[in-house]
Amino acid sequence: MDPCSGDPHLGGASWLLGLTSLLLRVCSTGTQGSAAHGSGVEDSGNPVSLKGMQGASVLFHVIRNPDLPAGVELEKMTWGMFSGANYTTVLQVSPGARDPEWVNFQDKFQKRVRVLNMTTLTMNNLILEDTGLYRVRDSYTKGRQYDRDFNLTVYEPLPLPQMGTTNLSITPGWCNVTVQCDTPDTREDMTISWRSKGLPKELEQGGAPGPAPNPWTLALSLPLSQPSASLTCVLSNQVDQKTATLDLGDICGHADPQEQADASQLPTILRVVVVLLLILGAGLFLWRTRVKKSLEPGRGVGSLEEHRDPDGGIHYAELSQQESGYSRDQDRSAARLKGEMPLTTVYSEVRRPGVAMMRI
Repeated sequence: MDPCSGDPHLGGASWLLGLTSLLLRVCSTGTQGSAAHGSGVEDSGNPVSLKGMQGASVLFHVIRNPDLPAGVELEKMTWGMFSGANYTTVLQVSPGARDPEWVNFQDKFQKRVRVLNMTTLTMNNLILEDTGLYRVRDSYTKGRQYDRDFNLTVYEPLPLPQMGTTNLSITPGWCNVTVQCDTPDTREDMTISWRSKGLPKELEQGGAPGPAPNPWTLALSLPLSQPSASLTCVLSNQVDQKTATLDLGDICGHADPQEQADASQLPTILRVVVVLLLILGAGLFLWRTRVKKSLEPGRGVGSLEEHRDPDGGIHYAELSQQESGYSRDQDRSAARLKGEMPLTTVYSEVRRPGVAMMRI
């Protein structure tokens, strides 16, 4: 007879112990599985950030998980990429294999991807479409797997900035100028900043990420006594940097003190010239007015009869009488020519009655 059959309390206790043991085994198995899976999730949740420039290369390198126990060997590396939420295997690498095993996208990647070893590969001649999330899965013995994610961003090469100046003016001792930096286009991934040489540090301005104003301008007031200085426009993003430098000494010139003094006196000289021109114009106007009045009717030669010559005291009336006699002689000559008056000769005077002849 079974010894336990006679004690119902002992049978219930045995059943309870068996149920507890089963639950413990299930929980232990679940904990081990979640631990292995949790390692992969942890790696996938912290992607490695990779940045590359269009046309350049980028390196993918996987480091062995330090939590792996001794004796666990790497069996296979699987490289893949995400398209949205979908993961696609691209290639697999196994120990001892000379070439990778291509699974998908062979036409897109085969000529540009080079496997250096089990844990490292390079992608060459990057294109903008290569930007995205990539995952590498390490498969070890004893069924262990770990994931490592890489977030790749491919940038366009930056254009070369162009520098110029506007609003240039020279004042006594100072050069005032506005420097501008132009870029062919504006992008979200680039910044613009200034670097100076021989200028106060306050002139250095950094740009924040995001599209910068185009052109980027900076107004300067520089002492002409300042040694040769330069200003550099720096255009940069995560993977590239382009610069352009402007020599301010070539813009402002190296004027000596005498040239600066001449430049400062230029406004005064201009004012003097303007005043002289005004005086000359006023004098010319008065002279023309007097000449016009002297030529008006009634103010001709006759008007001179009322004045005296201040030097010799000779009356202009005498000059007027002489001019009148001369006019009468001219009238007589004209009358004779027209036949109004007879022509008088010496012979006619002699023959005229009542005129005595004179013997010589």
